[in-house]
Amino acid sequence: MNNLIVNKNGNILRKHNTMTGFPAWASFIDELFGEELGNSKVTNFNNGLSTPKVNIKENEDAYTLDMAVPGFKKSDFVIDVEDETLSISMEASKEEEKTEENYSRKEYGYASFKRSFSLPETVDEEKIEAIYKDGILSLSIPKKEEAKPKPARKIVVG
Repeated sequence: MNNLIVNKNGNILRKHNTMTGFPAWASFIDELFGEELGNSKVTNFNNGLSTPKVNIKENEDAYTLDMAVPGFKKSDFVIDVEDETLSISMEASKEEEKTEENYSRKEYGYASFKRSFSLPETVDEEKIEAIYKDGILSLSIPKKEEAKPKPARKIVVG
């Protein structure tokens, strides 16, 4: 029997009831060392799949979606809108080689994610814009004119 656990990063972990539950132990070890070493020593690049944090705000004219995805390029992101669903995905790989006197070390890294959001019928899908700056992917999702609140009007009694 498996139990689902959501860690503080929002990732879903499977906790196995037996000692053969390697994924649970690997996640436990990663979590333990991640907290002990601090964010400066640990990066999410080699985790393979992570779920970036998202903030969504609404005002009278639009929704704003901000996603924290530092360390990538604009060209790494793919943003699609289909059937009132907004999908944001990313795949990136990295290769690093370090050579010293007696040895050579080569490391490969891979990261990807995909997040999907249901859009209300009130948004203007054709006018969605995206900007990537300082590690934040920001999407402006404007509302259709008929969905924007109208100012109150006075009716004069005749």
